Amino acid sequence: MNVTGKSTYQPDYKKASERLSKVVIKTALQFNRNLSLKYNANVYLKREDLQVVRSYKLRGAYNMMTSLSAEQLQKGLVCASAGNHAQGFAYSCKKLGVKGVVFMPIITPNQKVSQTKMFGEDKIEIKLVGDTFDDCAISAKKFTVENGMTFVPPFDDYRIIEGQATVGLEILEQKADIDYLFVPVGGGGLASGVGSYFKTYSPKTKIIGIEPEGAPSMHEAFKHGHPVTLDTIERFVDGASVKRTGDITFAICKEMLDDLHLVPEGKVCTTILKLYNEDAIVVEPAGALAIAALDDYTDEIKGKNVVCIVSGSNNDIDRMQEIKERSLQFEGLKHYFLIRFAQRPGALKEFVNLVLGATDDITRFEYIQKHNKETGPALVGIELQSKQDYRALMDNLKKYNINFTELKKDDNMFGYVV
Repeated sequence: MNVTGKSTYQPDYKKASERLSKVVIKTALQFNRNLSLKYNANVYLKREDLQVVRSYKLRGAYNMMTSLSAEQLQKGLVCASAGNHAQGFAYSCKKLGVKGVVFMPIITPNQKVSQTKMFGEDKIEIKLVGDTFDDCAISAKKFTVENGMTFVPPFDDYRIIEGQATVGLEILEQKADIDYLFVPVGGGGLASGVGSYFKTYSPKTKIIGIEPEGAPSMHEAFKHGHPVTLDTIERFVDGASVKRTGDITFAICKEMLDDLHLVPEGKVCTTILKLYNEDAIVVEPAGALAIAALDDYTDEIKGKNVVCIVSGSNNDIDRMQEIKERSLQFEGLKHYFLIRFAQRPGALKEFVNLVLGATDDITRFEYIQKHNKETGPALVGIELQSKQDYRALMDNLKKYNINFTELKKDDNMFGYVV
């Protein structure tokens, strides 16, 4: 079977697996008891977060790089990446003994930059350029041409896709009878490769692609019938946030995916925390995408064999506070208000004693300074123990005539103040 149904390219999954056996480990397909009980299904996690470079990206990068000529390798290689592809690329450069230049967005978590340096050692140079993957990719391609080097793309290449497909090969070697496969989608390389393999060797399996709600590049491509460039994206799920999906990956995913689903970033954060607290599994946002979608398929997967690909674990510990904050807001447990307290003694004390419930907690309090240096309203962050406590809080704010404005996450003011 050819990859797209149209191209003459014929992938050789077995040979790709043999090439990769020198550098990758065959990651575990683990039965997860907690998720299985929750969804009344047999839920397995394909643990690519335990890969050598903590993500599946090594597979595609090494598979492509080993297909290049000696002359191409000698002139050097270039890649653009939000982090995981960079690490797979760097690891491959070190293994092959070739020079590599890595372009990464300026906002890339420090942990991913440090890991890239560690894996590539003296064989790579890192350049931080642009605010998104798409920005740095433009600079990387320009640099490649100017220096006569070879560009190693993160997803839109048949050899990259062929390498990522070996994740699917391993899954079916580990368990043959799979009803549902949930796979994260960013640029589409993993979904294309695994989807192609499954449609060939396990056609009954329903393949569900999962994208972050704030970066729906594949979703928009499906809607328009071709890849489109998004004006803006939410960059939080950095391993799966691109403004434009690939041309090749779009064509393949359009044919191979049975469904494409969007998951809110806040839900991803809740999933990260639960995996850590309940299973001691550390994942990055993109690595949690597949599991985060299960709530929306509860009825469909009941009694079924389900596999979720945990694509990576390159998560910077410095991001945990943001992850917790996003999760609390998504779950309806964290709310922000601008409150104009009456200018008299005891006003704040009354607010605490009368308005707040017994388990409500003020987690942020600061006065906002006006331009004339007078004290303005107070920014108050309140954390609830239960989502149901929100109604009582709102009733009390009105009952005691509190002058307040609630800040909603989709309001412009929220971004400026919170």
